[in-house]
Amino acid sequence: MQYTAAQSQSVAIIGASGYVGVELTRLVEQHPALSLLGCYVSEHSSDAGSLLSDLHPQYAHLVKLSLQGLSSHEKELIKSSADTVFLCTDHGVSVELAPEFLAAGLKVIDLSGGFRLNATEDYPSFYGFEHQQSSWLQQAVYGLAEWYPQEIAAAQLVAVPGCYPTAALMVLLPVKQAGLLSDSKIIINAVSGVTGAGRKAALTSHGAELSLQPYGLFEHRHTPEIAQQLQHEVLFTPHLAQFPRGILATLYAELNDDVSDADLDKAYQCYADKPLVRFEKQARPAIKNVVQQPFVDIGWHRQGNQLIAFSAIDNLLKGAASQAIQCVNLQLGLAAEEGLV
Repeated sequence: MQYTAAQSQSVAIIGASGYVGVELTRLVEQHPALSLLGCYVSEHSSDAGSLLSDLHPQYAHLVKLSLQGLSSHEKELIKSSADTVFLCTDHGVSVELAPEFLAAGLKVIDLSGGFRLNATEDYPSFYGFEHQQSSWLQQAVYGLAEWYPQEIAAAQLVAVPGCYPTAALMVLLPVKQAGLLSDSKIIINAVSGVTGAGRKAALTSHGAELSLQPYGLFEHRHTPEIAQQLQHEVLFTPHLAQFPRGILATLYAELNDDVSDADLDKAYQCYADKPLVRFEKQARPAIKNVVQQPFVDIGWHRQGNQLIAFSAIDNLLKGAASQAIQCVNLQLGLAAEEGLV
């Protein structure tokens, strides 16, 4: 399909060497309405000058680009030539870079947590730094594509949701919006593949050390993100497992006394026209069905007032890169699934 100039975008990817960055590069390269200006890493990164295909040989047939160090010259090139910048960087780095590109009139799709929370005072405790961009924080639109399409379409700055929050919110928002949940705290247990810990080597994610273990008890940075979007108290416990990619979330919530099966079925019909959401009552989603796919699979079960729901996503795709593409599609007036299926 041919696209008009208004529907075509020149994009730059900063932080392209990581797991999410290379997935995003692959998706941009195959997208009919996107043109890749360049892939960038920090100016002094050891990956600067390397071929992306050397770092990620599985995509050698698709990605043969050299990673450029983000020098002052390269920044000016991006400002003058790109329409949209994807930030696949550390949270603090995104907070520093985003205002510079936004001030130049570019759109920014931030895949870090730099602009996900509403309040600057939450950043020291959950992200470990003082947030100095309160104005842009208030302007950022949360990039949960199925739920905020109009806001995303009009936004200059989009904060792509975290992978765990995407898995949780896609299940819980339908029943919350339908008024079916009691005020009781929602319990969320989720297991992620080791790519969720990033590409940098660490003992906690080393294959010989890792089995299946919880982490971030009571203080994980995705807890306030989920609670903020859901407007409901949650207890979230993430787990890291010894498989490469994917998330399976199990969610326990108490329903109001008068909720019927028909009410639940009706609530989830909000996804009936969403092609990247696969939902089915009594289903038991599995990670193997979503790996390398942009879908979220949802299933729900109830016994009396107890709801147990499940979701499965690829943490690198629907949890990051493919959701970022959905956001750009919405900004271009395209179908959200364009270039993804």
